[in-house]
Amino acid sequence: MSSTSQLAKRFREVLLDGLWIANTNFKDQLSNVNMEEATAKIGSLNTIAMLTFHIDYYIAGLIHVFEGGELEIRDQYSFDLPPLESEEQWENLKSKLWNDAERFAILLEQMPDSKMNEVFVDEKYGTYLRNIDGMIEHCYYHLGQITLIKKLLN
Repeated sequence: MSSTSQLAKRFREVLLDGLWIANTNFKDQLSNVNMEEATAKIGSLNTIAMLTFHIDYYIAGLIHVFEGGELEIRDQYSFDLPPLESEEQWENLKSKLWNDAERFAILLEQMPDSKMNEVFVDEKYGTYLRNIDGMIEHCYYHLGQITLIKKLLN
């Protein structure tokens, strides 16, 4: 199996269908969360909806680069979730995450292994491999937060 296929598998595990590292994934954790729970505020913690938006923001930004675009995402905007006013909006946010996650994995699978050692956008960001590994780690970090927030809500 190529390196890019292995990375795509790891990425899908944390977002869509895996149980290996955390015994859960984003899709599993968010499947039974309604809008009220997703937007519930606990102290100074981010809401589940904000964390969902945040992860998708970065995934969508990297997809744009993978498809030949510029790196347009900025940390300062990564939590700028517009207010959710309906269950449909919450479901749409989750659907966007699932679709973007699968698109990310497909694009990753299509990359040659040699791309992993190339500079990602600018030397200050390191290589493609560093950024993809970072995305997977970032997802696990926030998956843990979502899992804990769900426990606090219940």
